Amino acid sequence: MPRYWLLKSEPFKYGWDNLVAEGEGTWDGVRNYRARNNLAAMEVGDQAFFYHSREGLEIVGICQVSHAGITDPTDPTGKWAAVKVKPLKRLPRSVTLAQIKAEPRLAECELIRLGRLSVAELTPDEWAVICQMAGL
Repeated sequence: MPRYWLLKSEPFKYGWDNLVAEGEGTWDGVRNYRARNNLAAMEVGDQAFFYHSREGLEIVGICQVSHAGITDPTDPTGKWAAVKVKPLKRLPRSVTLAQIKAEPRLAECELIRLGRLSVAELTPDEWAVICQMAGL
């Protein structure tokens, strides 16, 4: 059964439009152990929300893991994980961090509990709530 994730990126460094233009991007450069473990747990076919951090503070699209279990190419030690993702769709309506925080059904999601985490796991119920908020 596929799992669901949230991937954060600063749009001025690598935003949704960059991923769409490339067609497939490598999610690398993560140097947090919990986030690394989440990357390592991802499997091909898992879906992830693409979240713009620092600017926008909003979920803007959905991508899918296209290659899993790869070593981060930016890591000379070989201990950090990475995945490749492909864009699936832009959300009809972006979902802001403020909206997520205001939704009681999302109070326990990793995005809220572990706010600095750049790769977070979402439960199927959390995924469904955010999809509903986005107009899907």
